[in-house]
Amino acid sequence: MINKPFIIAAIAAMAVLSPANCPAAQPAAKGGLSPELLEQLRANYTPSVPEKALRNALATNTIDALAGNADALSRPVDYKHFTHRVPSKGITNQRSSGRCWLFTGLNVLRSQMMNQHNLPMLELSQNYNFFYDQLEKANLFRQSVAETAADPMDSRRVEWLFKNPLSDGGQFTGLSDNIMKYGVVPAEAMPETASSNATSGLNRALSTLLRRDGLALRQMKAKGATDAQMQTEINRMLGDVYHVLAQTLGQPPVEFTWTRRTAAGTEVDTRTYTPQEFYCEYAGNNLKDNYVMLMNDPSRPYWKLYEIDLDRHTFDGKNWTYVNLPVDEIKKMAIASLADSTAMYFSCDVGKDFNRKRGLLDPDNYDYGSLLGVDMKMDKADRIRSFASASSHAMTLVAVNLDKNGKPDRWMVENSWGPGVNDGHLVMTDPWFDEYMFRLVVDRKYVPAKVLKVLEQQPTVLPAWDPMFAPEN
Repeated sequence: MINKPFIIAAIAAMAVLSPANCPAAQPAAKGGLSPELLEQLRANYTPSVPEKALRNALATNTIDALAGNADALSRPVDYKHFTHRVPSKGITNQRSSGRCWLFTGLNVLRSQMMNQHNLPMLELSQNYNFFYDQLEKANLFRQSVAETAADPMDSRRVEWLFKNPLSDGGQFTGLSDNIMKYGVVPAEAMPETASSNATSGLNRALSTLLRRDGLALRQMKAKGATDAQMQTEINRMLGDVYHVLAQTLGQPPVEFTWTRRTAAGTEVDTRTYTPQEFYCEYAGNNLKDNYVMLMNDPSRPYWKLYEIDLDRHTFDGKNWTYVNLPVDEIKKMAIASLADSTAMYFSCDVGKDFNRKRGLLDPDNYDYGSLLGVDMKMDKADRIRSFASASSHAMTLVAVNLDKNGKPDRWMVENSWGPGVNDGHLVMTDPWFDEYMFRLVVDRKYVPAKVLKVLEQQPTVLPAWDPMFAPEN
C-alpha cells in the first residue's frame, strides 16, 4: 500500500532543495570578494611553462624542500674552527618541553663550573628548577588576579592574565630569580620525569586549575573579602599546585649527597649539600646584579631602557628589563665575553631561514621569492611590528669566528635539542645574527660604561601584550 502523505512530503523536501529554490547570489559588500573580482583573479593567473612545472613540483613537495638556495647549499661552511670558542662537554635535551630558557641558563653555568673546578661532564637538574618555576608562576598568576579583581573581566590586563595563566616558556630574569632563591642540584639529585620531558599535559592541567581559582578569587573579592582573606585562600590554592607538581615531577630535595671528581675521574670528596650551598660553592654568580640584559629591537629607539610588564616568573621578582642597542654594539660585548671563555644566554627567532639538515642559520638558505614569484621580504623592524618575528628560542652562545679584519663572519650556539648534526650545535652566519638575534645576557665586566649608563634611566614600561613579550621555548 502506497503511503501518499509520505510521498507528498518527500516531493516537497526535494522541491526545497532543488537549484530553482537556491537563494539568489547577493552583491558583495564593500571590500568583499565579488564575482567580478574573482573572475579577474582567475583571468590574471596565466602561469608560464616553468611556473606550471613548479606547480607540479609543489603538489608533491613542501615549499622549504623546493626553496633551498643552490648557491647557499654549495657554499662551504666551517663548523669546527672558530677564533674564540668556550670549552664545553655534553649536549642536553629539553625533549618535548618549552624549557629552552632553563636549559640555556643552566648550560651557561655548568660550562663555567666544569672549567673553573676541573669537573667531568656535569648536567644540572632542569626538573628541580622547573618545579619551583611552575609553583612561582602559579603564585604570580593568583596574586595578579587578586590585584586586578576589581577590574572588568574584559579589561586588557585581566583578559591577558586568563589567556596566559602560566607556561613552561620563559626568559633570563625568571632563571636568575629562581636560582638565586632555590639554588641548583646535579641532574641525578632530581632526574627528569615523563611530565618534565613532555610538559603539555601538565601545562593544560595547571592552566585549568589556575583559571578556575582565578574566577573564585574574583568572586571572593566581589563579595567583600579582605586582603588577608584573599591571601589565605591563595596560600591554600598553592597547596593544590604543589600536590600536582610533586605527583608529576617529584618532590625537590632539601639536601643531597654528591661525590666530586676531577675531569680525569679521580674522586676528591663526598659531601652533603643544600641546593643553595651547592650553587654558592661551585658557581656563586650574582645573577640578579652582575648581568646586563641586551636587546636588538630596531622598531624602537636605541640607547634606551625598557621594561616589559608581567614578563617575569615570580610575583616578587624582576620584569625583563633591557637596554635596546644597535646590533653591532651587542656584537662587541659578545666577542669580548667569548674571548674570555665565557658563554652567554642568547635568544633568537630560530625557526627563520634554518636548514636543519646542515644545522645552519643563514638568510640565504631559502629563496621563496624565486620559487613562488612574489616578494616576501620585510626588514627586522617591520617583522617585529607585525608579529612576524620575535624571540622564540634560547641557546648558549659559545663561539665566534673573526675574519682578517677582526669582524665576525659566523657564530655558534650550543642547543638543547639533544645530539645530532654538528654534535647538537647550530652555526649562524653574521647576516643571520643581524636579522634574527634578539636577546643577549652579558656579565657586567664585558659591558662598556656608556651602556651601563643607560641602566640609570627610568625604564619605558611596555605592556604584557607587546611584541617583545616573547617567552623562549
